[in-house]
Amino acid sequence: MGFPNCGGAIDGTHIPILAPEHQAGEYINRKGYFSIVLQALVDHKGHFPHINVGWLGKVHDARIFRNSGLFEQLQEGTYFPDQKITGGDVDMPIVILGDSAYPLMPWLMKPYTGTLDSSKEQFNYRLNKCRMVVECAFGRLKARWRSLLSRLDLSETSVPIVIAACCVLHNTCESKGETFMAGWEVEANCLAADYTQPDTRMIRRAQLGALRIREALKTSLMTVQAAL
Repeated sequence: MGFPNCGGAIDGTHIPILAPEHQAGEYINRKGYFSIVLQALVDHKGHFPHINVGWLGKVHDARIFRNSGLFEQLQEGTYFPDQKITGGDVDMPIVILGDSAYPLMPWLMKPYTGTLDSSKEQFNYRLNKCRMVVECAFGRLKARWRSLLSRLDLSETSVPIVIAACCVLHNTCESKGETFMAGWEVEANCLAADYTQPDTRMIRRAQLGALRIREALKTSLMTVQAAL
């Protein structure tokens, strides 16, 4: 989709569950229902190369991410190859894309907020367009396994195993080109209306290095746009 040096997009989705016997209040998300969070990195093919599942619904996406093995590997520079591109005087590593809930890091780009000029709007448009792969992947996952759309009446220890198994099966189906009926997603959207997803966006302070990389990427996208 034309986003330079992009290795994937990340987001979280809440899976409704039965009220647990212990610490039930910690599982209530901002929409008021009990849930467990599935956080996933999605590649350009709609596969899940990395998932983190099992955090309580009350926990914010950014906290889940910062406590994940993926965050540690990205921070250490060991998850992706050391494949940098140059924009002006800035060396830009492979990045992943997130929404406003995530921290702006040298290897994680998110949209600009506040007053936006045309170049920032163009950057946000391209980033958000690329991030749609996550929404599509979650949509296809839940359309195939609709138990993830309604309340999972399992123990809190069993739910993450079931969700992870569905993600593995999703990857297999997608890689093998298994049939996906258009009507499945329509039906899934109707079921999902009973458990709307919480809004977890927030403004976060960013590292100076990450700001410079985002500015360089913004300039790069504007240059490409001008050449079209």
